[in-house]
Amino acid sequence: MNLYIDLFKTFFILGCTSFGGPVAHLGYFQNEFVEKKKWISSSTYADLVALSQFLPGPASSQVGIAIGQIRGGIPGGILAWFAFTLPSALLMIFFGLGVGLYPEFWNQGVLHGFKIAAVVVVAHAVWSMGVKLCPDKERISLAAIALTISIGIGGTLGQLLPIFLGGIFGFLFLKKADNLPHSPTGFKISTAYSYTLLGIFFLILFVLPLLANLFQNQSIRLFDSFFRVGSLVFGGGHVVLPLLKEEVVTTGLVSNQIFMVGYGAAQAIPGPLFTFTAYLGTVLKTTPHGIWGGIFCLVAAFLPAYLLIIGILPIWERFRKETWLKQSMAGINAVVVGLLISALYSPVWTEAIFNRYDFVVFALCFILLMFWKLPSWSIVAVCAFFGFCLNF
Repeated sequence: MNLYIDLFKTFFILGCTSFGGPVAHLGYFQNEFVEKKKWISSSTYADLVALSQFLPGPASSQVGIAIGQIRGGIPGGILAWFAFTLPSALLMIFFGLGVGLYPEFWNQGVLHGFKIAAVVVVAHAVWSMGVKLCPDKERISLAAIALTISIGIGGTLGQLLPIFLGGIFGFLFLKKADNLPHSPTGFKISTAYSYTLLGIFFLILFVLPLLANLFQNQSIRLFDSFFRVGSLVFGGGHVVLPLLKEEVVTTGLVSNQIFMVGYGAAQAIPGPLFTFTAYLGTVLKTTPHGIWGGIFCLVAAFLPAYLLIIGILPIWERFRKETWLKQSMAGINAVVVGLLISALYSPVWTEAIFNRYDFVVFALCFILLMFWKLPSWSIVAVCAFFGFCLNF
């Protein structure tokens, strides 16, 4: 099968079945690209996850773009984003077009089953990554400390502080980590190209507001608003809510009721939560709106993620080979496991497992995924079926 057809098909299926938010998406990616297809190693994947935590924007989409770029070059990165984002973007645009009707698309039991599937996938990712990235008591302890800090502090600081401390700990105390093999990503992009992308990012971020004020152009102002939101959001898709609300509700471009209706619908669909921006572009009271408005705002919100991850990855790959950074990354990789455990508890577990029946469904599906090696999309289907049954 042609490389790009396979890449598109894989990411499109993930875009149709990846319920549960960015943490769950990372679990699906780990299962698909590390365990099954073996496109990248577990250490390389953990590096990408750690790097995405440092960057603003949708973490799962950035990791997906990076994997696509590693697999298929520049076209691969763009194709991976397009395929993974397309299903949820179409759903949100069509929902926006029919928002006045607001039919009940999803049975509540099925929706609950999707959440249980997310618990299964994240738990599998935690187990698989923990075995490989926490092989000794030092790194197991580091994961436990990261878990404690993340739960205790919460928010963006609770994510970034453990990563920072893990890097210092690894540099100082994980000397044996310099013997760990470095798995080259095969990411072949020139430094000049990466610097160009970073330059474009900062140029748009700082110049576009000036152009919007100078020309008083609504399209430029709109693109600037959504690009700025995508550039400044740390901590996952849900953090984008207050920023977007400030940009479109406070300015009167979207009513608060329509805004919250769309945000509620976004919880029931697969793929990145950032596709909520496609819905907002569709229901805007100004131009562009409708289908073109949805595409316009979607691209503006996701563009920073592409520019940043592709701009920084070649630089990251070059420095990643240094011994001191390999030691630091050994500590950071252990921290990533702790952060995943934290996310497994809240919000993934706490929003899905409410009683003994939920736990039984989770346990059975975990066994099917972990030991019977069923594909993740089938786990989603099984959980949805059980959720539908449990609803009665």
